[in-house]
Amino acid sequence: MSKTKSFLLGIAVGGVVSATTTLFTAPLSGKDMRLRAKQQGSEWMELLESVKRDGLKLKNQITQTSKEGAAMIKELTQEIKTSISEWKDSVEPHQEKIQEYLEQIETSLKELEEKVKKD
Repeated sequence: MSKTKSFLLGIAVGGVVSATTTLFTAPLSGKDMRLRAKQQGSEWMELLESVKRDGLKLKNQITQTSKEGAAMIKELTQEIKTSISEWKDSVEPHQEKIQEYLEQIETSLKELEEKVKKD
C-alpha cells in the first residue's frame, strides 16, 4: 500500500473511531445529539454562504478598482503627454530669443568683469 493510501485510510479510521467515541460518551441523547448536529450544520452552512458572498463582493470590488485605476493611469498619461507637447509648442518659438538673451547676459558679465579688473 502506498503512503498516501495508508494516510487516507488512517484518517478515515480515526474519524470513525472518534465519532463513535463521541457518541458513546456524549451526555446528550441520540435525538438531542442529532438536533444539535443539524443546528450546527445549518450554522456552518450559513457561515460558509456568508464567507462566499463576502468573497465575491471583495473580488468584484478589486476588479472594479483595478479597472478604474488602469483607466485613471491611462488618462493621466495622456494628459501628461498633452501638457509636454503644449509646453514644447510654447517654448520652441521663443528658444532663439532666450538663447540671444543668455548670450547678451554673458557678454554683459564679461564686460563687467573687465571693468572691475581695470578699476
